[in-house]
Amino acid sequence: MRIIAGTRRGMTLLSPKTDSSRPITDRVKESLFNVLYNYGLPSGATVADLFCGVGSLGLEALSRGAEFVTFVEKDDRIIATLKKNIEKAGFAKDSKVVRANAFTVGAALGAGGAKCKLVFVDPPYAATDIVGADSPLARLLDMLGEQVTDDAMVIARTRSDVTLLNQYGQFRVAERRTWGTMAVTILTNAKGDTPENDKQTGGNKDH
Repeated sequence: MRIIAGTRRGMTLLSPKTDSSRPITDRVKESLFNVLYNYGLPSGATVADLFCGVGSLGLEALSRGAEFVTFVEKDDRIIATLKKNIEKAGFAKDSKVVRANAFTVGAALGAGGAKCKLVFVDPPYAATDIVGADSPLARLLDMLGEQVTDDAMVIARTRSDVTLLNQYGQFRVAERRTWGTMAVTILTNAKGDTPENDKQTGGNKDH
């Protein structure tokens, strides 16, 4: 695993000696950030990396110009490696690490925390086998509704055979991309829609 582009391009990320982490491959990460680039992200954005593991997505965002990243992870063993990666990249002042279950704290903004424009949601696959209106993912998105900006995007990673609902509260699906056995669904905050751009939102793109 490495940082693909930006100010820390080519930096190798440390990995913990545990099989509980499920890192995204470099190829898929590069493809995902190419998609985000079309939306003007992550440059200048406040970001939350939920179920972050060793921080691959959040650190990539910082390298590509994100303003600040909150990393949320509950496994102490993985957090130890995450903190080493943050220090190695020199992003300690541009980030914070929260030890918690992201399903219970969401983006963990804290008092006075800036709302997020971009949120990565990457829980263990088993946690997204059920994605209905009453699912843990739906409840998490409901919580994020109060923690994000009106023009925010949420990136949810699941197995490729899992299809999210078209809408969860104020979040609606804008795109869906597949790479092998995994899928990434991009959801936008419908609170920021105007009648004009509302007509332009939607459509699944499987690749």
